[in-house]
Order: sequence, then structure tokens, then C-alpha cells
Amino acid sequence: MKEYLFSLALTHDQCMHYYQGTVQFVQVMSDDGKRIRFPAARLRPFISSIGIRGRFRLILSENNQFQSLEKIL
Repeated sequence: MKEYLFSLALTHDQCMHYYQGTVQFVQVMSDDGKRIRFPAARLRPFISSIGIRGRFRLILSENNQFQSLEKIL
């Protein structure tokens, strides 16, 4: 399994593009400098009235298949 840590800060308006499906993918930079692209729909559970703010852990299989995305402290 591969694990990537990253921070994300999006306003509520920015999140609406992801939520409504007008943006299909999100690209982030992990703490170790790797660019990671994943489906924007994976962010839906984390959208609040202020948007999305926080640290996240993305876990992928060895074949780069999505396993989980979780908000961490």
C-alpha cells in the first residue's frame, strides 16, 4: 500500500465545482513532493459550510487503486 499525506484548503465556492461534478479530478502535492491526482468526488464527505480545510491521508493499492481518504489532525 502507498500512503500520501497532504494539506488542502478550499473555499466553499471552490468546493461546489467538485461537488457538482464540473471538476472531475483534484491534483495535490503530497508532503514528499509527489503530485497526486484523484477523483474529486472523493472529497464530498469533507465539504463543510466553510469549504475544506485540513490534513489528509490518501491510501492507494500497489496498483494505484483508491483505498481510502481520511482527514487527520
